[in-house]
Amino acid sequence: MKTITYLISALTLSAASSVWASGEAIYKQACMACHGAGVAGAPKTGDKAKWAPLIKEGQAVLTAHGYVGVRGMPPKGGQPDLSVEGFASAVVYMANQSGGQWKEPDTNLLQAIQKEIEKREKQLKKK
Repeated sequence: MKTITYLISALTLSAASSVWASGEAIYKQACMACHGAGVAGAPKTGDKAKWAPLIKEGQAVLTAHGYVGVRGMPPKGGQPDLSVEGFASAVVYMANQSGGQWKEPDTNLLQAIQKEIEKREKQLKKK
């Protein structure tokens, strides 16, 4: 029984650390090309002045707008298979590197992000 308990603990810690690292990994894979260099007006990661008003919009709004596509940024950062959870994790990484103090989204925040995504998609369809 102790072996099973240790195994479950190890798997839980492993999963938690991979989730923790995934935002940075996704950023490096999908976001850094534009947000590292400021391509097409993308706010550079680490530029606190450019990120401050975006961070002020709030985690659900900023994440949802980016996920749907905003200004010159394509939906999901041009990664069609990127999940809301993965995208949100990358946004947390960028925001925190740029002056934010955001946490990885929990179930409630992910639901708020999803509602905001739906709201934003409806707004875009009206245009």
